[in-house]
Amino acid sequence: MEEKVTELIQMRKFNDLKEYLQNINSADLPTLFDELDDEKKLIVYRVLSKEKAAEVFAELDPDVQEKLINGFSDKELKNVINELFMDDTVDLIEEMPSNVVKRILRNIHSDDRKIVNELLNYPEDSAGSIMTTEFIDLKENMTVEQALEKIKKIGLEKETIYTCYVLSMSRKVKGIINLKSLVISEKDVMIKDIMETNVITVTTLEDQENVAKMFDKYNFLAIPVVDTENRLVGIVTVDDAMDVLQDEVAEDFEIMSAITPNEETYFKTSVLSHAKNRIIWLLILMLSSIVTGAIITKYEAAFASVPILVAFIPMIMGTTGNCGSQTSTLIIRGMSNDEVMLKDYFKAIWKEFRVAISVALMLGIANGIRILIQYQDMKLAVVVALSLLGTVVLANFLGCSLPMLAKKIKIDPALMATPVITTVSDMCSVLIFFKIATMIMGLEINL
Repeated sequence: MEEKVTELIQMRKFNDLKEYLQNINSADLPTLFDELDDEKKLIVYRVLSKEKAAEVFAELDPDVQEKLINGFSDKELKNVINELFMDDTVDLIEEMPSNVVKRILRNIHSDDRKIVNELLNYPEDSAGSIMTTEFIDLKENMTVEQALEKIKKIGLEKETIYTCYVLSMSRKVKGIINLKSLVISEKDVMIKDIMETNVITVTTLEDQENVAKMFDKYNFLAIPVVDTENRLVGIVTVDDAMDVLQDEVAEDFEIMSAITPNEETYFKTSVLSHAKNRIIWLLILMLSSIVTGAIITKYEAAFASVPILVAFIPMIMGTTGNCGSQTSTLIIRGMSNDEVMLKDYFKAIWKEFRVAISVALMLGIANGIRILIQYQDMKLAVVVALSLLGTVVLANFLGCSLPMLAKKIKIDPALMATPVITTVSDMCSVLIFFKIATMIMGLEINL
């Protein structure tokens, strides 16, 4: 695609370029902009149709948007902003440096600037911060014909026309109606007779992640957002909800890997920033391993008497950490999908206990057979089998309990994922292993 576009630009065949770009899906064009130099970016953007240009601009990376804005005249910038939906304009302002923001605000209509300022004042991560004020509102005493005429008249300016909101004179939501119902109804039918009155709304201060989850639960295309007086002030659309979920998933992956969340992409984040985001947790986890070292030191006399015990430490620690990580991943995923709730704690613990017993028995038998064949040592086989039983049960308990505890005390459950679970499990598994070994083999320990 880049080679074709570059060739057409060099040959100055701009009509052919416009026709070529028109046949490319808008979702694929941001990738093209990433590959072109600044001059070609401007040329490509200027040959796009007005509607397609607005769609593409909203999906471009902030740095590409900034380069385009710097190349726009004030008239071009005003046209771009006029074509953007209000929530996309707000996102643009939040991403741009202050000098670019000032230029954008200068080219926004005064009425729109007031709305933008209101949206910017909503708390970060709230429904108000991601909603758009561009929706279609109807009156209950309208006929279907009147409603369709209004949609035809203003529909292009709105973010969605598939769901319309029936408002009272005080702008309180009395009902909703979808486009399908309007199209299949007789033109003289009253809106109040076919609208849905059981309306689910969210407030402007509702957490955006909770709002995004509602789309999955109710299969909405949009959710109305109301203020403290229950007046409709905006809607959250499904595309914005998907963006929220993607951001939340990315943040959870970073936290689960013991990395401080970062809004920038991987390559746009500097080496020092990457190091800073990782070092704190690495230091904490490294220092916590001192406890594991202290436990091993305490039992050095035991493995001095039976050196073969040392060979099983990595296996015991690795198996325990893996079991804990598996459990915590499933529990965290269950909580994120609202499948596992805090009230399900004992139910989840009981399930994981049975899973742990099943897994530990199979692992213990497999290792017992291997040890008997390789070392002909029944006591060692029993020690390893019992250690696996104890450590796997403990790991599953920790993997289930710590994420739920985190949620209980209002901490992101993802924090209790692989690194934390593994570190805690390592300490406990070594202690259990040597405790069982000293008891069964009658070994002495250093006090």
